[in-house]
Formats: sequence, structure tokens, C-alpha cells
Amino acid sequence: MSESIVSLSHVTKRYTRGKQSVHVLEDLSLEIPKGDFVALMGPSGSGKTTLLNLIGGLDKPSSGEITVAGERLDRLGGSALSHWRANHVGFVFQFYNLMPMLSAQRNVELPLLLTKLPAAKRRANALAALTLVGIADRAKHKPNELSGGQAQRVAIARALVADPTLLVCDEPTGDLDRKSADEILNLLQTLNRNYGKSIVMVTHDPKAAEFATRQLHMDKGALAEA
Repeated sequence: MSESIVSLSHVTKRYTRGKQSVHVLEDLSLEIPKGDFVALMGPSGSGKTTLLNLIGGLDKPSSGEITVAGERLDRLGGSALSHWRANHVGFVFQFYNLMPMLSAQRNVELPLLLTKLPAAKRRANALAALTLVGIADRAKHKPNELSGGQAQRVAIARALVADPTLLVCDEPTGDLDRKSADEILNLLQTLNRNYGKSIVMVTHDPKAAEFATRQLHMDKGALAEA
């Protein structure tokens, strides 16, 4: 049996709004094997983004155990969790989150500023990541000089540049036309199949979910494999 990259045991997540306690996830358990490409689907408010944020270490559970890449995230404090994220997770968001005044290469370098790598090595690694996603020829371009699909490739290169254990993608094709979306999904599939990257992707698009190796459907904080 394959080693798990993500393991959740009886995880509950609640938010307090005024005097009301809102249960977003309720007693959720999940195993994701290393090297899997999982698509998380479900209606708005089903808890899929909350689950993604817990897996990526952006949020902590109200109760339960979360182990990702061998680390118990529910036990880590804020600074330890930040350090863990920097070393293990690459994030890809719907709206790219690129710095508008920086070139593509400089945007990709940003995660490496937290490391002790010298400037020349950071530049070389950023260019290697841009080459991997097929956009090295746009290294000097700023985000407003790129198409949506090109900008998302830069965002994926930024997510990959520190060689993360896990890629966490939140609606990565939600702002793209079908052709550009399929190109990005093919890229993610290649990263999974050829480079062994473990990927967890939230999407509302059934066509996008077909690129994953497994689909999980969420509804009202519960999980069911499709």
C-alpha cells in the first residue's frame, strides 16, 4: 500500500459568528497516497476550500489530527507552521497572485527569498522552473504583459521552485478559457505523472476534475468518493 502524503483523522472545523458556531467540517477522515492527484468537488459552502486550507497548513482544525508529509500540523504553532509550509507546500490560486511590478522570473524567485540560496542560484532555479512549465521565453515579462494562461504557468512555476512535497491548487483554471484551462490541467497532469508531484485541487469544473486520478465530492462538510 502506498505511503500517505495526507492523513486526516476525525477532523472538525468550526467558526464562530457572533454567538453562533458554524460547523464547516464534521468528523472528517481522509487518506491521500503519495503521488496522487485528487480533485475536490462540491457546491459552494460544502467545505472544500476549508479542507484545502487545512491540508496546506493555512488553517488549523478545531479538533482531530492532520498529518501532511509526515508532520502533525494540528500540533504546530504559527511560526513552525509557516516554516513547514515554506518547505513542503506549493500554492496555486485562481487569480495567480503575482506581484504586478515584478517580472515573471522575479515572481518565481519570491519563495526562495526565505532560503539561504545566493542570488545567482535563485535566478537559475527560477529559470529552471519557468522552463519546466514551458514559459521561459516570458521570463522578463511582467504580469500585465502575459495572457491568463501564461500568468497561471508563472504561478505554477513559483509553486514548484522550492521543490515542494505537495501542490495545493484552489480553482487553478477558474479564470481561464477552456483552451487555456486544458493546457494548465495538462501541465498539472504531467507534473503528477512524470515528476511524481502529489496534487490536491479544488475545482467546480467536472472537465477539470477528469484530469485528476481521483475525484472526491464534498457536501455539507462530509466527504464521499465519486
